[in-house]
Amino acid sequence: MSFHPSSALPAEPAMPQPLSPLDPAWLAQMASAMYGAMSAAPAGSQAPLRPMPVQALAPTPAPAIAPALPAGLGVPANLLGPMPAFEPRLAGAMPAAPQFYFIDELPMRGGPAAAPALAAAPAFDVHAVRRDFPTLRERVNGHQLVWLDNAATTHKPQTVIDRITQFYARENSNIHRGAHAMAARATDAYEAARESVRRFLNSPEVEEVVFVRGATEAINLVACSWGAQHIREGDEIVVSHLEHHANIVPWQQLAKARGAKLRVIPVDDSGQLLLDEFGKLLNERTKLVALTQVSNALGTVTPVKEVVAMAKRAGACVLVDGAQAVSHMRVDVRDLGADFYVFSGHKVFGPTGIGVLWGRRPVLENMPPWQGGGNMIADVTFEHTEYQAIPNKFEAGTGNIADAVGLGAALDYVSRLGMDTIACYEHARAGRHRRRAHDRHGGAQGQRHVLRAGRAHHERSRRRAQRAGHRGAYRAPLRPAHPSPLRGRGQRAALAGLLQHLRRDRPHGGGGAPPGRQPALIRTADQIFLRAEGLCAASAPVSSLTTRYSGLSSDAAT
Repeated sequence: MSFHPSSALPAEPAMPQPLSPLDPAWLAQMASAMYGAMSAAPAGSQAPLRPMPVQALAPTPAPAIAPALPAGLGVPANLLGPMPAFEPRLAGAMPAAPQFYFIDELPMRGGPAAAPALAAAPAFDVHAVRRDFPTLRERVNGHQLVWLDNAATTHKPQTVIDRITQFYARENSNIHRGAHAMAARATDAYEAARESVRRFLNSPEVEEVVFVRGATEAINLVACSWGAQHIREGDEIVVSHLEHHANIVPWQQLAKARGAKLRVIPVDDSGQLLLDEFGKLLNERTKLVALTQVSNALGTVTPVKEVVAMAKRAGACVLVDGAQAVSHMRVDVRDLGADFYVFSGHKVFGPTGIGVLWGRRPVLENMPPWQGGGNMIADVTFEHTEYQAIPNKFEAGTGNIADAVGLGAALDYVSRLGMDTIACYEHARAGRHRRRAHDRHGGAQGQRHVLRAGRAHHERSRRRAQRAGHRGAYRAPLRPAHPSPLRGRGQRAALAGLLQHLRRDRPHGGGGAPPGRQPALIRTADQIFLRAEGLCAASAPVSSLTTRYSGLSSDAAT
């Protein structure tokens, strides 16, 4: 077969440079352009082409022609290993018989090569992500492990495990005080992890990142340092009914020690903050507002920016608990506008025993140290002590160096996956869960279940109150605002009981439990979720209960 010189061929569009020699999109475009050029050549210059049927490749194993990639990148173990079954993406499934396995469509006649029709959805291979977590290969009672407890703690990808192992094998030393090579390595690794946190939070300065043991210690640090300096008798601290007890108890202790008052933002029947009521709580005595970004109990995503803006107008300082938010959504502390932001490493695929307190530089610089000794000391005499500048001023003693390095690796891992990609995948999964549950137990049948369960729950509550000799009025369980997808009887009543506990049974809330009796509270919403998927209405924005569990949290484990 002969070809005319290249000058006789139609002009071809510039071929994009491939990302790698095996980039499938580039190979497809190149093959299409070559075929179009051959079809457009003058007659007689080549033997007539007979159409050849193109058959879809059979899903048979192909030998690996690229080396295995290291774990922790969120990509398949072999670039071209045994061909896995195609996983439908968010934008739809691949056609039944494509011409080539690596694209959906390919023009097979002359003309300039068109770009292959690739899915517009973010590339998120949940099976590849699952392979990054060695714990998920475990078997329990003869079954493959399914992990739905990410709200309590997350498992660790291999890249985090390897990074901690590397630190202890090659870099282990104390930091900021040695003159030898290992001390330099350890200090560099520790400060590189701090820089990873700064990027993850979009902090203006790396000095605003303080390493602590977790979100609980971070909140206690603020309460004992900033609170002891600024809270006086008669002042008010505002929290919400959605808070984890780690964001309640430190403020209770501070209020009791200083003679201040703790005020509580109420929630509505769907677990959303009542911002109008919050506005009524704000006054010139309000010194601090402490709020969760995502509730650990209900999964409610709170309007943090609006709350921060309202608190700032009242002259209050704001602390945001981001422990349940950092693994599900992009966090930008500049955009939030809060004074403090806290989270724990083990909630975002990092090690236990490490967390972060972020604070604005002017606020941190004006705070006294919380603990003394070790890393926070600049100079000591028996008459006077000079402290290090921030952040070291708040990192007394020998810190959790190796796990800080592991936290940096965990944040780099989720950043490579892409927080927006994770959020998009989670919300798509949550929508499918809601629709599936609604198809099973939605509509009028679901409403009948709710009403029967609600009446039974109310009657049991009334009888318990009578037996305990409680004279207070027990309100009927909360009614659902919309038909709710249910998997059985009593799920909405269970959620109503939890909300009533949040509203009534806390010692600082209105009302209280019957004397001598502890409220029959549901400790976490995990127990509800294991019985029902998608208790919130389909119209509820991101705040549905399934949001926390239906994306990377659950699909990486199922």
